[in-house]
Amino acid sequence: MQLIPVVDLKGGVVVRAHRGEREAYRPIVTPLSPSARPRDVVAGLLSLAPFRTLYVADIDAITGAGRNDDAIAELVRAFPGLDLWVDAGERDPAQIVARARSRLGTSIVGTEVLGEADVEAALAVDGVILSLDHDAAGPRGPARAHRDARLWPARVIVMTLARVGSGEGPDMAALERTGRLAEGQGAAPALYAAGGVRGPADLEALARAGVAGALVASALHDGRIDAESARRWA
Repeated sequence: MQLIPVVDLKGGVVVRAHRGEREAYRPIVTPLSPSARPRDVVAGLLSLAPFRTLYVADIDAITGAGRNDDAIAELVRAFPGLDLWVDAGERDPAQIVARARSRLGTSIVGTEVLGEADVEAALAVDGVILSLDHDAAGPRGPARAHRDARLWPARVIVMTLARVGSGEGPDMAALERTGRLAEGQGAAPALYAAGGVRGPADLEALARAGVAGALVASALHDGRIDAESARRWA
């Protein structure tokens, strides 16, 4: 299993995410970095462990309030060895292909921004990553994207927004449900957990469950996952 650190970008800086309440996100304060500047925060995360992959959520792009393209481009230049997974609210196949060609990361398509008519075309683009987004009320976005595993790409994130930054533990039920659905339809994507990871015990539990990776932010900044644990799963 792979531990994947997360940075959420808003207004050009890294913000602390909590339960998907994006209007309340504020610039991060962390012992890993002297500032909330993306380059500083990522350098701090890499001081813990040689992470191979970084998940970047462009909150402004997802919510239609702007974009953080310059910050993402700076991360690509500063950390050329990192594989960036970028959630920037993209659903148009042309946008997804353009990101890949520009070498500004791999597009994540979140169901929360998908329209019913977008599902097949967006998820058919080579290399794309699907995020099955859930909030406290349940799945977000087209039901077909959540229920038809035959459309899913090779990598699927099970994103429980209500648990992001909550410290309540990963949504094991959603992961198990997603795995059963995929298996029942003859699909075998690699599943990644997002939201709620508290510390090393949760990482152990996810690994035992066969999860391919865990997206984590708060537990790294708060020290609940220390350098030794981070290196083990990096």
